[in-house]
Amino acid sequence: MSAPQNEKRKRGFFARQSLLSRYLLIVLSAFLFIPIIIPLASMIYFGVEAFDGQTDRISLKYGNANELEAAWHAEARTLHGADADEVDAKLRELKAKYPEASMFWVDADGSTRLRLPEARSGVPDRWTAAEAIRFMKSSVGSDPFTVVAFLGAENGDGAFMALQMPRALVEGGVSGGRGTTFIVVFIFVTFALFTALSLWFFMHIRKRLLLLQAAMSKRDEHGLPAPVEQKRPDEIGGLEAAFNGMVEQLKAGRLLQQEEEELRKRLISNLSHDLRTPLTVMRGHLYTLAKENLSGKGKASLDTLERKTEGLGALIDNLLAYTLMTSGRYKLEPEPVDVLRLVRESAAAWYPVWEKAGIEADISLPAEPLIWQIDKLAFRRILDNLFQNIVRHAASGKYAGLYVEEIEGRVSLIVADRGPGLESGSMVSEEKGAGIGLAIVDYLLREMGLHWRRESSEQGLRILIYKEA
Repeated sequence: MSAPQNEKRKRGFFARQSLLSRYLLIVLSAFLFIPIIIPLASMIYFGVEAFDGQTDRISLKYGNANELEAAWHAEARTLHGADADEVDAKLRELKAKYPEASMFWVDADGSTRLRLPEARSGVPDRWTAAEAIRFMKSSVGSDPFTVVAFLGAENGDGAFMALQMPRALVEGGVSGGRGTTFIVVFIFVTFALFTALSLWFFMHIRKRLLLLQAAMSKRDEHGLPAPVEQKRPDEIGGLEAAFNGMVEQLKAGRLLQQEEEELRKRLISNLSHDLRTPLTVMRGHLYTLAKENLSGKGKASLDTLERKTEGLGALIDNLLAYTLMTSGRYKLEPEPVDVLRLVRESAAAWYPVWEKAGIEADISLPAEPLIWQIDKLAFRRILDNLFQNIVRHAASGKYAGLYVEEIEGRVSLIVADRGPGLESGSMVSEEKGAGIGLAIVDYLLREMGLHWRRESSEQGLRILIYKEA
């Protein structure tokens, strides 16, 4: 990410699009949740309570309890000095006015005179002081709402009349327990919303991170990840931008690597062709020198030059072949072939070379054919490279073995020698010169679906070529 982008990211650290700012907002809301939400819930409750109280007061059929009690006492005062018939008539009149109510009146002697409705039970026929006290005590704060008023002014007559009305008709509003329920429900709903907001916040982050992870796992035809879409200018957006920058750098590096690879291949190809001409001239002069009368020391030097010239020619051939292989221009045409017959033919061609180097050839191949799907020319090249390595790096062992063994359920062709092996320091240094030849062996075997491995010990080196079962 460039310096201006970094500076912009720093300036926007607590910006609205920043994940940190949004997370801090959620945390701050959590800290303010308890001290603010309870007073807020109380204010809302009392506001609703006040509104409901006014509505209930307007909708009460007979007014509230105080108004009904005052009206009942006023009616009782109008009956000062009235006889029984007048009180009965007044009570029936009030019953028509308050049809939901129950009424009765008691004269000065303590006898119940009229009950409305007349079938009403629970009212004694005769009232004693104990009965009156018990009635008044049971009526306080109970349902139905009860009002008792003495007849006449200033309770002068000793008679009284009682009204019992369902409390719901004279008392509006809600009970005190409803306020607690309201506050608890309000807090629970608010907490649920806060939890849902937090969960949404983190699920949104998780979803974006999973999308970024999936994008990192995808590869194009060149094995490189594809760039992702930067959706928001926050921290994850910065990560997406950094990932896209990395992808661009990988693409640029791959293009540079391809260009360098093509340059290397052209260089090797041109170098191989350019070296052939002086090598041909050298071979011609060596052939001419071989006809001259040379001393024993001169003949030994000439033999060394011939071997090195042949090795250089083989190295040039291998370089050119390896360049063709890695550039995809070395075409193989596999077909069913008797591998053992091909090995016998190649070994027969190399027998004079081994004999000249003093190498004893031990060829123990079965008569039964071993059919593999291979390219004949490619497999001959593999054998030539392996046989050449024996001559160049294991001639001191004076042995070249070719035989077949069944190892781990697989029939393996084995090329063995009794040279110094891979553990020898001289062998390791010589292996550097044989690296291209063995690289060609590895490439061709893989292309034909075959496998190989080397087993080195003090007795020499064994190279196993086999086909997976």
